[in-house]
This record gives sequence, structure tokens and C-alpha cells, in this order.
Amino acid sequence: MLVPFLIMFREGVEAALIVGIIASYLSRTGRDAWMPLVWIGIFLALAFSLIVGAILQLAAIEFPQKAQELFEAVIGLVAVSVLASMVFWMRKAARSIKAELHSSIDAAFAAPSHKGFGLIAMVFLAVAREGVESVFFLLAAFQQADAYAPLAALAGVVLAGFVGYGVYAGSVRLDLRRFFRWTGAFILIVAAGLVANSVNALHEAGLWNYGQQIVFDISGVLPADSPLGSVLSGIFGYIDAPTVSELVVYLGFLAPSLWLFLADQPAGRRRPKTSERPVA
Repeated sequence: MLVPFLIMFREGVEAALIVGIIASYLSRTGRDAWMPLVWIGIFLALAFSLIVGAILQLAAIEFPQKAQELFEAVIGLVAVSVLASMVFWMRKAARSIKAELHSSIDAAFAAPSHKGFGLIAMVFLAVAREGVESVFFLLAAFQQADAYAPLAALAGVVLAGFVGYGVYAGSVRLDLRRFFRWTGAFILIVAAGLVANSVNALHEAGLWNYGQQIVFDISGVLPADSPLGSVLSGIFGYIDAPTVSELVVYLGFLAPSLWLFLADQPAGRRRPKTSERPVA
């Protein structure tokens, strides 16, 4: 439950901040009348994300057992790709995302016609990217999560909405640099677990039979299906009896990705740590 909640909270905050930046800029530039089009873009993006998720989920139901294992592996690997690319993109883009969004809004209104379409398209693309990322992660996570995982994911989105509105209204101050840094590190840890589980799914599908020797077995001490084991499995990808291939891909992904993500920026590009209101 914790992982879907935290991931959706993080994704939701990111989407809410983007919408907040757009709404604030429209207000500051006297374009409040165009806000209904922002909501249209948001609802279209949410509908698109839900349709993508429903299509993938319905397609998986029709698969035979081995094909379902392959589907689980593919979804897991896609989820890892989008999650990793997302955290590295935000690490780089957080410094300039407000200016880029302002420029995009100005460009949309500079067009001689179809200004509304340009604004809707900009909001749709910004929110749909977050939504589709979330869909792939949730499809991968729900394969291993309990029955309450969808409610946890929904709670994360709702809380993100409140936080996003609080930042927009000025009642909440959020250190975005620190927030995205540590939630990004957490997502990479989750992604490493998805990589290991994808390798296991490939083995179950009969496509990967290398390195299946058990490295160690502590299932008698801390089984993965125990309460603590379930928490560790959901957060860190804990496996009580990992194979060589699972352990290698887990550490092979986690060690370099965390090092690259947490490595300090070059001195000339560092900025002071300050709490900021990105929607100002």
C-alpha cells in the first residue's frame, strides 16, 4: 500500500504544480477567462490515461498464463523506463520548468488562430505524460500489491491535489529541490525491485533461464509474505530467496542509477537551497 500511495503522491504533486504554474501565469497576465480550457485539457488527459490503463488491463486478462507472465515483465520494464526517465528529467528540468511553461503559454496565445486549442494541447500533454507514467507503474505494482493498493494510490492523488492547491494559494511552502531529490531516490529503489520482479516474470514465461541459482534463502527468518516482508517487498523489492539473476539486475540497476541521481551538480550550476513557490 505504501508504494502506490507515495508514487501517486509524488506524480500528483508534479502534475498539480504544472497546472498551478499555468493557472497562476494566466491570472497574472489577465487571461483568467481561459481557465475553463485548462480544465478541459486536464480532464482529457485523465480520460486518456484511464483508457490506456483499461485497454492494457483488459488485454492482459485474455492472455494465457505464460503470456500473462510476459505481459507482467514487459509492463514492469516499461514502468522502470518511464519512472527512471521521469526522475532524471525532473532533476534537470525543475530549475527551468516554470520559464518553459510560461514561454509555451505565450507561444499558444501568439498564434493568430486556435489559441484555445494550443492551450488545451499544452495542458493535455503535460498532464497526460504524468498520467501515462502512473498507469504503467500502477499496472506493474498492482501485480504484486494487496487489495487496498488502488485505494492507497487514490489517497496519494487526493493528498497531492490538496498540496498542489496549498502551494498555489500560498498556504503551503514546498522545497521542490529537496522534495524531488528524495522522492526521486525512493522511486529508483522501487524501480530496482520492479526490474528484479520482471526478470522473475521472464523466467516464469520460459524466456529467461540463466542465473537461477539461489544466492541465499532467509524465508525461514523473514518470509516475503509476512507483514514485515510484505512492507520490505513493496518498498525495497525485498526477495527472501533471490536468484543470481534477480540480485545482479537489482544491484546493477540500483547502484549506478542512485549514484548518478544523487551526485552533486557541478559547482557552477548549484543554486542555494530555498523554499520556493513555483506558481508565483
